[in-house]
Amino acid sequence: MTEDKIRNLLQEADETAGLPDQVHVSLSAVRSRASRRRLASLAGPLAAAAVILVAAGLWNAANKTTKTTKTTREQEKIASLESQVQQLQARTDAALDLIHQVLEEERRQRRLDELEAQLASIRDPLEEIQKHVDKTAFILVYQADRMYRELNQTDSAVEAYNRVIQLFPKNRWAKVAWERLSEIENKKI
Repeated sequence: MTEDKIRNLLQEADETAGLPDQVHVSLSAVRSRASRRRLASLAGPLAAAAVILVAAGLWNAANKTTKTTKTTREQEKIASLESQVQQLQARTDAALDLIHQVLEEERRQRRLDELEAQLASIRDPLEEIQKHVDKTAFILVYQADRMYRELNQTDSAVEAYNRVIQLFPKNRWAKVAWERLSEIENKKI
């Protein structure tokens, strides 16, 4: 067989094999959505607690009875409440920063998981080429077998077996071709 015939056989094998299947793994997406929901559910209660504390402090400050001490106490309470509000604001900002960091890390992890899943779904090109080589060698041995056994074309079969051995010396079908050639030699003797 010529190189063109081998090339044609390989192209036919490629067309029969078709494209590889796509695999999509969404476990990481489910995990990241659950984590985002959990973090988002923490932000609301923290803000509500801050508002309740500020409101309770303001309400307590407004209910003082004496006017003289009320003014100084109100000023002290206001300063205290302002300090508490600043502390709560700092805590809320820190919690929101942490939430944003965790969400960003989860986005990165999800993207990494998606890329790993895509990489896992890609077939090894060397394995694919080896399959095509095996298939081509098999087809050549099969045709040589038909020439020898069905068509009684021993010389053409010997030539085809030798071609398999020459083109694919390390392939398992080359070993089969060697066996068939020795079988033909034994019959001639």
